[in-house]
Amino acid sequence: MAAARLLRAVVGAALGLLAAAGKMKVVEEPNTFGLNNPFLPQTNRLQPKMPPSAVSGPVHLFRLAGKCFSFVESTYKYEFCPFHNVTQHEQTFRWNAYSGILGIWHEWEIDNNTFVGMWMREGDSCETKSRQTKVHLVCGKSNKLAYVSEPSTCVYSLTFETPLVCHPHSLLVYPTLTEVLQRKWDEAEQFLYDQLITEQGYKKILKEIFEEAGLLKATEEKEVEKKNKKISLQFETVEKCNKEYEQLSKEIKILKDLLSQHNIAYKANSAENTSIEHVNHEGATAETTVLNRSKNDEHLHGDTGI
Repeated sequence: MAAARLLRAVVGAALGLLAAAGKMKVVEEPNTFGLNNPFLPQTNRLQPKMPPSAVSGPVHLFRLAGKCFSFVESTYKYEFCPFHNVTQHEQTFRWNAYSGILGIWHEWEIDNNTFVGMWMREGDSCETKSRQTKVHLVCGKSNKLAYVSEPSTCVYSLTFETPLVCHPHSLLVYPTLTEVLQRKWDEAEQFLYDQLITEQGYKKILKEIFEEAGLLKATEEKEVEKKNKKISLQFETVEKCNKEYEQLSKEIKILKDLLSQHNIAYKANSAENTSIEHVNHEGATAETTVLNRSKNDEHLHGDTGI
């Protein structure tokens, strides 16, 4: 009899728990298993801060656009997509396994008329800055990502091997430019040779050429300056006009001194516009000498450096 009562009590308790469970609200945690969860849409896994820059540089490298190359080191998989981005994926089953962007295609690094690296910037946040990656292109038998390192916090270095850069002229900058920009470069070299501009001025001109070609990205301040720049001959005050006049006068004096050093006379007309004439036979001889010297000094850009 006692056993029957005990059995009824147990069954009643079980039924009570089931009834209570029917009224309980069950809260489920989202099952993400980290940002690299393959069940999540790609848009939810990697969110770039900005679109990549336009494809630029040597034309023979354009065929790499749209392709990706991976490299596994320890528990991490790195993926390099030329002219797009660099990503890192932790190959573990941890619930918060990392998967993120180490950089988005931004610009080339150029040194001595040579493309020396591809910069991937504005990657995922890393404390107070964004992750960025420099990709070194080296000669190899096949296209492959060969080495990955992190020389400083959140700044990565990748080595990409490819047969596309084995030719000694394959990474020269000059051949990738339009004829107009090539002429600008030639003029800048001639001005530097004739000491009409300084080394610093020469580098500034080259930087502007590379920016115009889309090989380098202009700073945000420069972009705003270009948009807002308006050439005007009006001044808000007489004081500003006088300061500008004094500055221009100093620059004109410097130019006149340079012209005198090269036996070139300075002559101003009534409207204060300048014109240049060469002094007698001696000036003409000097001009011929300069022209002949520049012809003798002709060379391919990048063969012996700039």
